[in-house]
Amino acid sequence: MQALLMAALLAVVLLSRIQEPRRFGNGVLLGLIAVCAVLGTVSAVGHFSAPAADAVTAAVAGAVWLSGLVAAALLVANGVTMVRREGTRPASLLALLTGAGLLALLALLLSATYLGVRELRAAAGAAVLVGGYGAFLLLCFLGYTLLYRRLAVRPGADYVVVLGAGLDGSEVPPLLAARLDRALALYRAEEAAGHAPLLLVTGGKGPDEGCTEASAMAEHLVAHGCPRERIRLEEKATNTAENLSFSRELMEREHPGYHCTVVTSSFHVLRSAITTRRAGVPGQVVGAPTAGYYWPSAVLREVVATALLYPRANAAVLLLLAAAGAVAGLQW
Repeated sequence: MQALLMAALLAVVLLSRIQEPRRFGNGVLLGLIAVCAVLGTVSAVGHFSAPAADAVTAAVAGAVWLSGLVAAALLVANGVTMVRREGTRPASLLALLTGAGLLALLALLLSATYLGVRELRAAAGAAVLVGGYGAFLLLCFLGYTLLYRRLAVRPGADYVVVLGAGLDGSEVPPLLAARLDRALALYRAEEAAGHAPLLLVTGGKGPDEGCTEASAMAEHLVAHGCPRERIRLEEKATNTAENLSFSRELMEREHPGYHCTVVTSSFHVLRSAITTRRAGVPGQVVGAPTAGYYWPSAVLREVVATALLYPRANAAVLLLLAAAGAVAGLQW
């Protein structure tokens, strides 16, 4: 029965990925398949030998504890690096806060186990299921991001759209420069193949910026050899959704029936793809390289932002898990 369920879920994922790869649901279904595979393995071992099942369960529990400790240590270390390099902005503190939260969760579990206080057990049960759901979403996000990024870039784009990422005053920072370099490489590859795409840069002016992101991006492209007449600017957007919505309006007005390739940072690919689908933009999203130290905090931010795209579903799941965990903790 479990094998049939896994096969059915896999068929749904494959069909959905072919029809519309820009759905986070595809990644969630793949995660559910992985969970079913683990549970099926433990169940099969249990039917074969009860002692073997106990040993597997203990090994899995030990691996989870060890993974939690290692992950917490790495996140705290990365958080310190982020603060040193990027300052104490909220986004820079994500890795540090997540690592500290993971350590607090492990301490709560130990306290609930050895102190035997019912309230602690209820809190621990709720925290474990809620934290487990967060870890599940994180793994789904990472796994499907890797799969989506392996899609071959569709040739013949009419536009190469570059999403803004903030300026240092009026200067293009390394993160945004990497996106522009990737866009230029795609533009030149299209030219070499006999196509003539336009480069569309999108981003408005922030309160601490000396000009619009789009204008700074355009100057960067011109300085690196792109003809100015091949560049289009969208200078009103303040976030990813507006980047894509305003860009869609510009592209539809100038080139009805267009197809585009959207360029962003590697960690931002999946959420941008979801937003591209929701905005009705016919295009694929590709990623530019990102500094390694920046990845953990950026990915955590993306997972939270992606979860917030589905607020009702995730709120309902979290409430159910918290209640179920508290009840299970009281019966522990």
